[in-house]
Amino acid sequence: MTLTSTFAALPSLASRVRSTGGSAVREILAVTARPEVVNFAGGLPAPELFDREGVAAAFRHVLEEVPGQALQYSTTEGEPRLRELLARRTAVRGLATGGEELLVTTGSQQGLSLVAAALVEPGDTVLVEDPCYLAALQVFGLAGARVVAVPGDAQGPDVDALAELVVRERPKLFYTVPTFQNPSGRTMSAERRAGVAEVAGRYGVWIVEDDPYGELRFEGERLPWIASYPEAEDRTVLLGSFSKVMAPGLRLGWLRAPSELRRACVVAKQAADLHTPTVNQLAAARYLEERDLDAHVARVAAVYGERRDAMLAGLAEALPEGASWNRPEGGMFLWARLPSDYDTTALLPQVVRHDVAYVPGAPFHAGQADRATLRLCFVTETPERIGEGLRRMGAGLRL
Repeated sequence: MTLTSTFAALPSLASRVRSTGGSAVREILAVTARPEVVNFAGGLPAPELFDREGVAAAFRHVLEEVPGQALQYSTTEGEPRLRELLARRTAVRGLATGGEELLVTTGSQQGLSLVAAALVEPGDTVLVEDPCYLAALQVFGLAGARVVAVPGDAQGPDVDALAELVVRERPKLFYTVPTFQNPSGRTMSAERRAGVAEVAGRYGVWIVEDDPYGELRFEGERLPWIASYPEAEDRTVLLGSFSKVMAPGLRLGWLRAPSELRRACVVAKQAADLHTPTVNQLAAARYLEERDLDAHVARVAAVYGERRDAMLAGLAEALPEGASWNRPEGGMFLWARLPSDYDTTALLPQVVRHDVAYVPGAPFHAGQADRATLRLCFVTETPERIGEGLRRMGAGLRL
């Protein structure tokens, strides 16, 4: 056999990867890693507010008291004690739930991927909000879905438009982040939630309700989950996460779904990672048993509210005349729109040269992009840094 110096070409990457873009947020994070950059771009919880002592104590306990269990394989569905504690928290918040109705996931992002794997065939239509959480667009793109945006306003998606699209497009699901949405920070009104539930019940469509931010409320009254409405209870997947209320590095989320779909998600998870890390699950369960997570979240939300106020106080001076923005009641983000002759994607390199960063709004649109929009995260930086960052941003946005 004669060896040659050339080799045959390898098979190409899968089309679903080649056709799905990377995350604009993740790419910008490489810039914001520099300490001098004021970071309004990443959706990063404030690390100084993590309950490091409480989390460390929980890990110490499980590694000292039950090391054989903590370091061993676990069931795909998740540790029973954690599922039961999560079910209790869900029930207290208005949605009767048993531990057997939950699947523990490696972050709520995995939950979304599992739902897509269980429901979406290549070519199926998926409806999303406009704008939409960027990583959800990636998940549906990888699944080969045809993604269609539902128009809306500050109160959430237009229910009449949603109904028309469901009838015309026959989608598999409608994906929504109804409370303190990423990227817009808006909260779907109770009237719109009831309308979405009614559309799901009348026409037969799955609702995927993603709620990673709902506990981070600064003001106003909590609104019911769409999953709690009778018309939607048998056709709604509710996704939850510890990332924003405990620590994102734990990569702990969960999904609540009707039994047939939940079993399908279990099969998909077995193929993905077998199960979520046991030690993290047991530590989270221990934390819930020994610590007051609600009190911790209340402290975090109070600080985040101060940081939102600091950002709101400086936006008028930082953004050009004619710009508009919202005032979220909680969460981590606010949404701004500059005059129509501004392109926030094109302007970003100019702004970054002033050592401040935001995320352009264009990647969050499934349909026609509004290139004058941008997302600002107000929780990662202190009020003093927020003020300085807004001054830098104002200088960078000057045309």
